[in-house]
Amino acid sequence: MDPPTFTALVTGSSSGIGEATAWRLSRIPGARLVLVARREDRLRDLVSRLPVPATYIAIDLTEEDAPGRILARVQEHHDRLDLLVNNAGASWRGTFSDEGYDNVRRTMDLNFDSLVRLTEAMLPMLRASAPSSIVNVASTASRISRAGAGAYSASKYAVAGWTDALHLEERANGVHVGLVLPGFVKTEGFPADELTGKLATRWLVTSADKAAEAIYEAGPGGKAERYVPRPYVLVAVLKVLAPGLMRRVLGGAAGEMVVTKTGADAADRAKQNQG
Repeated sequence: MDPPTFTALVTGSSSGIGEATAWRLSRIPGARLVLVARREDRLRDLVSRLPVPATYIAIDLTEEDAPGRILARVQEHHDRLDLLVNNAGASWRGTFSDEGYDNVRRTMDLNFDSLVRLTEAMLPMLRASAPSSIVNVASTASRISRAGAGAYSASKYAVAGWTDALHLEERANGVHVGLVLPGFVKTEGFPADELTGKLATRWLVTSADKAAEAIYEAGPGGKAERYVPRPYVLVAVLKVLAPGLMRRVLGGAAGEMVVTKTGADAADRAKQNQG
C-alpha cells in the first residue's frame, strides 16, 4: 500500500537552505514538492534530480500577482498542502544614513510582506489539509541587530513577531506554525567567506543541511522554534538579560569581526558594473 501523499511548498528553493530543504523533505514517504524561486534554470535542474515528484514555478515573490499564481499552480497539481516553508529572503547591507528608507522598504517587501501575502493565499488550503504546518525562516538577526544590517534585522524581527502570533491563532485550526532562526549559514546568498577564512570565527558558520533539518523539526516535527546552530539561542538570552553588554560587544571589535558581504550586495554591484 502506498504511503499517503505529503505535499510541501518551499520558497527560495533554487539554492542554499531552500534547496537543502527540498532534499530533506524528499525523504518523507509520499512526498510531493512545489518549488518556488526566481531562477528557472536552477529550479528545472533541481526538479530533474529530486527522487520524488516535483513541480516548480519561477516567479518573483514581490510581484503583486505572485501569491495567486503560486496557489493556482499548487491546486493544478495537488488536492492538499501539508507544509508551507517561507524561506525566501535577502539582505542588502548598509547603514540607514547611507541607504535610507528605500533599503528598508525593499528588504521588508521581500523578507516580510511577500511571506505574509503568500501565507494568506495558502492558508485556506493548509486548514483544509490539517494537520498541516507552516515554517517561517527568520534569523538570529530577529533577536539581535548589528550595525549595517538594520533593514534585514527589522524584516526578520517582523517575521518572528508575526509567527509567534500566527502560531497561537492557527493552533485551533490544526495548522502548526514553527519558526527557524539560523545564524551564519554558508549559502550563495550569505557566503560568509569573511568568517570561514579565519580560524577564530570558522566555528560560527553552519551548513544549509543543518538548517534544513531544523525546518523539518519546526514543521512536521512540531517544534515551535529552532535556532541553527542550537547554541545561538544563548545570544538571544544574553540580549534579554544583558542588553547593555551585548550592545557594547557588538559595537566593538567583536561586532566588526562578524560583518559579512551578501549575495544581494554582489548582484547589485554586478548590475552597476554592467550599466
